Amino acid sequence: MGIRAQHDVSGKNRRVALVIARYNETITQELAAGARAALLAAGVAEADIYEYQVAGAFELAPACRQLVAVGPEVDAVVALGAIIRGETPHFDVVAGAAARGLQQLAGEINVALAFGVLTTDTIEQAKARADRGQGDKGGEAARAALEQAELYDRLREGRKSTVRGFRLS
Repeated sequence: MGIRAQHDVSGKNRRVALVIARYNETITQELAAGARAALLAAGVAEADIYEYQVAGAFELAPACRQLVAVGPEVDAVVALGAIIRGETPHFDVVAGAAARGLQQLAGEINVALAFGVLTTDTIEQAKARADRGQGDKGGEAARAALEQAELYDRLREGRKSTVRGFRLS
C-alpha cells in the first residue's frame, strides 16, 4: 500500500453537496462528519454545504443525477455510503450497481463527483475507514471533490459552458 500525497486545495467560494446513504447510518454519518470537517477546513462556507439523504447506496447515483439537474447549483457532489458484506450475494449487486451508477454519472456531468462509498467485509473495517482519527474516507472524498472541481475550472477557463451540469453530446 503506497502513501498518497495530499493536494492542498481551496474550497473558498465553492458550493458542495453531500449525498448520504442512511443504510449503515452510524458509518455514513461519520463519513458525512469527516467530509463536512474537510470542506470547512478547506474554506467552504457552512451555508455552501448542502446535505441530502437517500435510503441506501443503490440510490446515490439517481439522487446525484437529480441534484445536478434540478437542485442548487454546486461545484462538486460527494456521494457517501457504506456497503458491508453479508451472507448473501446482495453485497456484490449493490456495490457493483453503486459504483457503476456513480462512475457513469461522473462521465456525463460537468460537476465534480467524488466516490465516498465504503465496501468492506466487516462493520469493524467500515468503522475504521469512516473514523476521522483513522481512515477518514469521508474527508478524503470531500478533498478529492474539491481537487476535481479545481481541475474542471482550469480546463474550462475561457470556454463557454454547456447546459447546466450536463454535456450536450
